[in-house]
Amino acid sequence: MSDSSRLDQVFQIIMKRMVETGQAPHYTEIAAEMNVQVEEGKKALHDLFGARVPGWLFPNTDLIVSFAPFNNLPTQYRITIDGQQKWFGQ
Repeated sequence: MSDSSRLDQVFQIIMKRMVETGQAPHYTEIAAEMNVQVEEGKKALHDLFGARVPGWLFPNTDLIVSFAPFNNLPTQYRITIDGQQKWFGQ
């Protein structure tokens, strides 16, 4: 798999999870979705953010804080769709 295909796959996994649940996946969940070892999932996550996607990891961790347009931590920007408020905006 090319590097750009791998980054696209990681992006899609994260975005899909954020849309469905309002929460970002952990890198172990990314690895499971990709059908790879946990360390490769972690590396793919860091490679994606290293490619300068609009978002960031919590400092000194592997936890997604923000993935545009969503925020994994509560903010004053609440997003409500069909009466459900399970998302926060950046």
